[in-house]
Amino acid sequence: MKLSTRGKYGLYAMYYLAEHKDEGPQSLQSIATTGVPKQYLEQLLGNLRRAGLVNTVRGAQGGYQIASPPGAITILDVIDAMEGPLELSECMKEDGHCDRSCQCPVRRVWQRLTDSINRELAGVTLGDMFDNTGECEADTHE
Repeated sequence: MKLSTRGKYGLYAMYYLAEHKDEGPQSLQSIATTGVPKQYLEQLLGNLRRAGLVNTVRGAQGGYQIASPPGAITILDVIDAMEGPLELSECMKEDGHCDRSCQCPVRRVWQRLTDSINRELAGVTLGDMFDNTGECEADTHE
């Protein structure tokens, strides 16, 4: 299981908008300093806007802004907006059908893993990410 580039880039963009929330709308060019290609960024921000995570402001001073306080937006919110619900197996999809799903021991494992991952992602907000920015530096000095 691997987070797609789409999910990762969406998280970078949201973190940037959270970090610059008090500076007004941010242009595509400024958000692209996160390393997300500018041409891809418009698509990602469109998904985030449709999910209610980002607002757009038109005009010369327009751009993109985070729609809620960073502490109110979870990593799960961002990943869901970018990739949809987590599905570890075909049988876990909403429309996935398996004649043995009620008795399948493997499906129960996938369900527990999915629930656990979703709980972890829902338990971390963009605001929490600000609290962890210095961890790498602290870890390397031990």
